[in-house]
Amino acid sequence: MARLNLRLKENAPGPLYVDETCIDCDTCRQMAPEIYGEARGMSYVMRQPELADEKLRAFQALVACPTASIGGAQGREVQRALATFPERIVGPVYDCGLRAESSYGATSYLVVRGEGNVLIDSPRAAAPLLRRIDALGGVRLNFLTHRDDVADHEKLHERFGCQRAMHRADISRETRAVELQLEGDHPIELGPGLVAIPVPGHTRGSCALLVDDEYLFTGDHLWAEEDGSLAMGRGVCWYSWDEQVRSLEKLLEHRFRWVLPGHGRRTQANSPAEMRSRVERLFRALRN
Repeated sequence: MARLNLRLKENAPGPLYVDETCIDCDTCRQMAPEIYGEARGMSYVMRQPELADEKLRAFQALVACPTASIGGAQGREVQRALATFPERIVGPVYDCGLRAESSYGATSYLVVRGEGNVLIDSPRAAAPLLRRIDALGGVRLNFLTHRDDVADHEKLHERFGCQRAMHRADISRETRAVELQLEGDHPIELGPGLVAIPVPGHTRGSCALLVDDEYLFTGDHLWAEEDGSLAMGRGVCWYSWDEQVRSLEKLLEHRFRWVLPGHGRRTQANSPAEMRSRVERLFRALRN
């Protein structure tokens, strides 16, 4: 829980606050950008929420925070915010909400599908969230984009009996029991409308998941900035920057309108052609 004696001096006066344990994962600023800001490499409360929808978003950020660094909510407010996750983003795609510290606050997603639901990466396996996922049909496949964001995958496997998929190049001691260990550098069809795209770079075994030629879940390979432009990060590349840039070119072979990352902003385009042009623009900038 957040600690009052560690309350950041930048916080606006009032009950809601961020303390010094913040790891600057950006979760709260993504969920409630009108309430939370950034200073000294940490988030803080810019102003206290007043309207009902502002309070809900602020408390969603509080319960999502992977380090419990936000304080100042009452029990009923916490329960109300917890009950909103997974939260629908668009169509069949949901944000699982509860971030895990072991994944540095990475976003995990649930895709509700008639053939069986797909979970991308791993949320914090809190009981209220798992009950809500169960109510949405559970999980058939847990796709792990790379070794950094596996978090509570074992608990999710035990709870839902789902198969897990991950590239063999990123398998470690804690993921050696993963059922579907992918190999090679070419796209792999995992089922109708599900294509794993190896994109080595951030890690050797990083993979993106393309769902229904519409939604691309990119892990830590690719994300959007606040203005919607696409970006990658050399400073958080743990395997090979040259490989990561080359992997970006692979995405030009596929159609999609959404980029949904583990870290960073998600973004959508009006058409696959528009998204392709954004990918091309980034690829040219990084290659030159």
